[in-house]
Amino acid sequence: MKILMVCLGNICRSPVAEGVLKHLSSNKNLALQIDSAGTAAYHIGEHPDKRSIQNARKNGVDISKLKARKFSKGDFDEFDRIFVMDENNYKNVISISSEKHHHQKVDFLLNQLFPGKNLPVPDPYYGNEKEFEDVFQLIYKACDKLTDELILNKK
Repeated sequence: MKILMVCLGNICRSPVAEGVLKHLSSNKNLALQIDSAGTAAYHIGEHPDKRSIQNARKNGVDISKLKARKFSKGDFDEFDRIFVMDENNYKNVISISSEKHHHQKVDFLLNQLFPGKNLPVPDPYYGNEKEFEDVFQLIYKACDKLTDELILNKK
């Protein structure tokens, strides 16, 4: 299975989600291909925000080698599931394709924890260290639930 995590600039939330999901899938022996992208082209080719890197490292996840890229229409064909971090990301991703089968692949990451609520993962970019930690923990819990779901569906 191929999973894509999407946020605005691909330097805070989605690379953390990519790193956490890779970490958890490795620990749980899941064969997943995971990537992340942004809906905006602000940071293409850049590594994640230093605060995201530091916070993830503190929690045992290395995202330092990831590089930002922009979401493209081809991602709908490349990935089985696409998780967005907030409503603007959702609208931006959905607007790229008019095909219903593409739209069915897209969901809010926090629907893993709060089904059907479409809650946002807060963007910590303008925040402090605590906000980066809170976002990491929220993403971790959602990805943990996702990997548990994938394990159950394998059986």
